[in-house]
Amino acid sequence: MALGLIFESFLRAIGQLSDPRFRRVFFIGVFLALALLIGFTAAFAWFTDWLVPEDLWLPVLGEVHWVDDLLSWSAVFLLLFLSVFLMIPVASAITSMFLEDVAHAVEAKHYPQLPRAQPVSFWDGLRDTVNFLGVLLLANLIGLIVYVILFFIFPPAAPLVFWGLNGFLLGREYFMLVAMRRVGRAEAKRLRSSHSGAIWVAGTLMAIPLSVPLLNLVIPIIGAATFTHLYHGLTTPLHERGSPPHQR
Repeated sequence: MALGLIFESFLRAIGQLSDPRFRRVFFIGVFLALALLIGFTAAFAWFTDWLVPEDLWLPVLGEVHWVDDLLSWSAVFLLLFLSVFLMIPVASAITSMFLEDVAHAVEAKHYPQLPRAQPVSFWDGLRDTVNFLGVLLLANLIGLIVYVILFFIFPPAAPLVFWGLNGFLLGREYFMLVAMRRVGRAEAKRLRSSHSGAIWVAGTLMAIPLSVPLLNLVIPIIGAATFTHLYHGLTTPLHERGSPPHQR
């Protein structure tokens, strides 16, 4: 069953977390994700400070000198709050740039009989990453409005929609990134369509821990490894796969 394959893929990915190639991608991904969020926050605060004059006249209060500082700090706290939601697309998209390293490490250990995959070119990978980041950011910013509305109408539905939306997007993208290395873009899309249910479930199981601070920094790497196993499990006959971990 697909669900059993998903959990098997996840456990095999967890078992390889000590791999130095995994740690390298983890540290690079964390550094770039934090740098991007910090840089964006600083730029937004600077823009707010530039837009609002230092001296402002307000009715009743008269001339005040603190409005620009108030707005700048408010913008910083707002972005820090939003980063809880934005860390998912940012960390996931950045990690996807280095997915080749994770996938190669998985295949070298568990599928040594396979020929080396054809890596996606740097520019194609960068284009896919930028597109992926844009779609995730837009979907989550729009989804944030839906989450707030659902929170007041039926609170339990808000996280389910959040996980379902991100699971759908993450599953589609990560499967594509793994599959394209082996069969090209067109065939990867066909396979994604054929196994859309399993891919969505796997993506949702990846999205749930992504909403947990700190844990969301390592999940993209586990997700990349999981989808590498999942791709081979869905497209390779059982007798041709690598042996399970306990047989190694």
